Amino acid sequence: MSEYLKKSSLLAGLVLIVLSGCVTNKHATYLQEYEESEYSGEYVPPENYLIKPNDNLYVRVTTLDPRYSVIFNAMSESSTLRSDESSINLLSYPVELDGSVDLPYIGSVQVAGLSLQEAKRVIEAVLAEYVTDASITLKLVNNYVTVLGEVRQPGMFPIYKERLNIYQAIAMAGDVADFSDRYELNIIRKSEVGEKSEVKSFNITDKNIIDSEYYYVLPNDVIYVKPLQGRYFAINTAPYTFALATITAAISLFVLIQNNIFLRQQ
Repeated sequence: MSEYLKKSSLLAGLVLIVLSGCVTNKHATYLQEYEESEYSGEYVPPENYLIKPNDNLYVRVTTLDPRYSVIFNAMSESSTLRSDESSINLLSYPVELDGSVDLPYIGSVQVAGLSLQEAKRVIEAVLAEYVTDASITLKLVNNYVTVLGEVRQPGMFPIYKERLNIYQAIAMAGDVADFSDRYELNIIRKSEVGEKSEVKSFNITDKNIIDSEYYYVLPNDVIYVKPLQGRYFAINTAPYTFALATITAAISLFVLIQNNIFLRQQ
């Protein structure tokens, strides 16, 4: 094999390496229509989050008579308290391992296994024995979703709205990275009180995911985005890609010069 052919083969090999580091438009596109979708396409109602042991609940009692509000609230929400997580925890009540929450002057109330709305009605019923016009504000303090893996900004993000879908959760992490596996994301979720966490997989490129059980995230979900198989190497980073592109361009120029010299000698 001549030197010219050797150099041409080397150049072709480098071009193939560069192309192998590219992601196709089909792989990067969300909400695609598949002839054979892995989801049924039938609407699955979103789950209600059920209160679990070790959760923290923010409970605020409001009455027409401010004296009762002072009695039933653990402390006054003065302006000196910051609205950060540590301050919020001071104004919340932990759910014990037996599923109960201990409220001032009311005592222990069983709330585990209930939705927030159900727990609100239970607490209001207990308060009705003391105050007839009491209104309850009940919120989940530890309301977060965690996004890890091949995303641009991994982290733990607070959920401020009642329903957060999977695309909104990924957007909070800056979207998935170029070399992420969009066909098989993992979600770690506790399905019921007292049960172990389950790991489920789903495909965010399939349009039918909108109607599936994976569309809405729940508090304390952990979403893990895997890298594409065989793609997790240094070429994924800009400096190495730039260096490889520079080397490839230099070799291409060298081969062209050698080719011209070779043709003139013929």
